[in-house]
Amino acid sequence: MTPEVLRRLLEDVSAGRMDVELALSRLRALPFEDLGFAKVDTHRALRGGAPEAVFCEGKTPEQVVAIVRRLTSYHTNVLATRADQRVADAVAAAALPHTYSVEARLLVINPGPTDEVGLIAVVAAGTADFSVAEEAALVAQALGNRVERLYDCGVAGLHRLLAVSAVLRDANAIVAVAGMEGALPSVVAGLVDRPVIAVPTSVGYGTSFAGLAALLAMLNSCAPGISVVNIDNGYGAAHQASQINHLVAKIR
Repeated sequence: MTPEVLRRLLEDVSAGRMDVELALSRLRALPFEDLGFAKVDTHRALRGGAPEAVFCEGKTPEQVVAIVRRLTSYHTNVLATRADQRVADAVAAAALPHTYSVEARLLVINPGPTDEVGLIAVVAAGTADFSVAEEAALVAQALGNRVERLYDCGVAGLHRLLAVSAVLRDANAIVAVAGMEGALPSVVAGLVDRPVIAVPTSVGYGTSFAGLAALLAMLNSCAPGISVVNIDNGYGAAHQASQINHLVAKIR
C-alpha cells in the first residue's frame, strides 16, 4: 500500500465519507508488495490473524532476507520455517533482530512480547520427534499462545502419557506429534474432550515409509475430534491450534 492510497483512505474516514468498517474491509483487500521473485503479503495478519510466514526451502538466503525485511517493517515475530544455518547466518549478517532454533529449523525475526493466551499442549511421542514438536511449540508461542511441552510420552509407555493427563485436560487445543505407527493422537483424543491436531513425523523404520504409515493411521483414527496435518508440519499444526485457542479466549 502506498502512502498516498493510505492517506486518501484515512482522509475519507476522517471526513465521514467512509465508515470504519468499510475502511477495514478495504485494508483487508490491499495489494501485496512485488519484489520480483516474491509477492509479499504484508496484510495477512489483518485478514488471517497472523503475519505471512516464509518457507525457506527452495529460496536463497538473500531472497529470505529480502522478504523478511519487508515483513518486519509491519510485524513483530515474523516466522521463517525450514531455515538452515546459511539462512540464519544471512539474517544475522543483515542485522535483523532474531532468534534461531537449530533443532526446529525456525527463525523468529523481529521478536517481540506476546500475550500468552490460553493454553496449547504440545505432546510428542518420542525424543526423535523433538524437532517437529519444537517447531510447533515455538510457532505457537510466537503467535501469542501459552504453551506446555509434554515430550517423550509415547504409547509404548502409556503411564508416561497418563502422568500428564491433567495438563491435556486443561489445554484448549492439543498438538500430538508422533512417528512410527502414529498411535499417540488416537490415544490422546480418547482421554480428553479437546480438539487434537495430529502431526505425523518421518520417524521410523522402513515400513513407516518416511511418515506415510503414521499419516494414514492418523487419518484413519476412530477417535473423534482429530484433525491431521501433513508429515512433519509442526508449523501448520501450531497455526490451527492457535486459531482454536484464541477463539476460546474470546468466548471466555
